Amino acid sequence: MEKYFNHLGYNKDLKEVARKLRNDSTPAEIRLWTKLLRARQMKGYQFLRQRPVLNYIADFMCKELRLIIEVDGESHEQEHQWYKDEVRQKELENYGFTIIRFWNEEIFNDLENVSRVIEHWIDSHPPAPPSKGEFKFNQ
Repeated sequence: MEKYFNHLGYNKDLKEVARKLRNDSTPAEIRLWTKLLRARQMKGYQFLRQRPVLNYIADFMCKELRLIIEVDGESHEQEHQWYKDEVRQKELENYGFTIIRFWNEEIFNDLENVSRVIEHWIDSHPPAPPSKGEFKFNQ
């Protein structure tokens, strides 16, 4: 079955799921959002929370940078979840995104380094040119 995604892979079919996830954010996601990513705090770039992209929901996404930030907790330590994360990451990278992952513990115990990692990535990667049109994705 073929599915078409609009600009930057937005999947409107996951809109309600994303809204629920925004309302049920984890403590680590809330901390990252409020301390670093909200209101263009990160070098003036706009990040979105729980953004539907392709068949997934990205924890945080900056469209201009084509950057996705994922927050991993205990559930990601299970072997089957590692495999799912790897498949998901490859699909998103094939679509043109870069994924940066942080563990909950990093966000709680070393937010300064988390900030440095994101800032370094931004400084070393200029924004992607605007993308228009649809992308055909085979499921």
